[in-house]
Amino acid sequence: MALVQLDFAEDYATLTLNRPHRHNSLVPELVESLLAHAESLAARSDLTAVLLQAEGPSFSTGGDVAGFYEQPRAQRRAYAERLVGGLNRAILALYDLPMPLLGRVHGPITGGSLGLLLACDLVAVSDRAFLQSYYVEVGFSPDGGWSALLPGRIGEAAAREIQLLNQRVPADRMHSLGLAQAVAEDAALDGILHTWLRDLRYKQRLGVSATKRALLPPDRRAHIAAALDAEKTAFLALIDRPETEAGMARFLKR
Repeated sequence: MALVQLDFAEDYATLTLNRPHRHNSLVPELVESLLAHAESLAARSDLTAVLLQAEGPSFSTGGDVAGFYEQPRAQRRAYAERLVGGLNRAILALYDLPMPLLGRVHGPITGGSLGLLLACDLVAVSDRAFLQSYYVEVGFSPDGGWSALLPGRIGEAAAREIQLLNQRVPADRMHSLGLAQAVAEDAALDGILHTWLRDLRYKQRLGVSATKRALLPPDRRAHIAAALDAEKTAFLALIDRPETEAGMARFLKR
């Protein structure tokens, strides 16, 4: 079973996270597959957009805590390097797509999978979707852009409040914070996405690509890459500590 499925329809591509039995939680193989697909799509000149979505009840619950916990402590840091480093590269590859990336978020999006949402140009979320970090509950350092990207999007004060208190951010607040451009019932999500896809079909592709490049100039992209790398360094510094292992055990028991 492909962990990330790539399909084509008309003039757009669809990337589907496909680990529904684990709520599309992130493992190295999934983020590496996502990276490979994103890099292949970057070379396409015939696509007007890419749609990112997921199978199952959740969009993605971030890094699979069980995946970290099941690693022998001596190998946990290498596993985290592969997963968080791979996630960072996938986020940057999604940012780099020359065509708009549309996000269809139908359920919870937690932990490092936030970075996949932040890489999207337009996001439609279900009214039952929510965002939550969980880092202070598990004992991890934030990854996936929670410290590198989120404060710049919603403001430092809101980012601190949400993360330090592990607040659950419902769909309507995601919209008010600018993390989503539309909120709707599950049954209406596809209609919103299809409207965006139809509208993009009639835009001048060179103009769309030029606009995307202008919105992410090289100096800003370099800053994002450096900030994500700093997140990874902080994450690795904690991952093999006994306190972190105890935190993972408590979280998994819940």
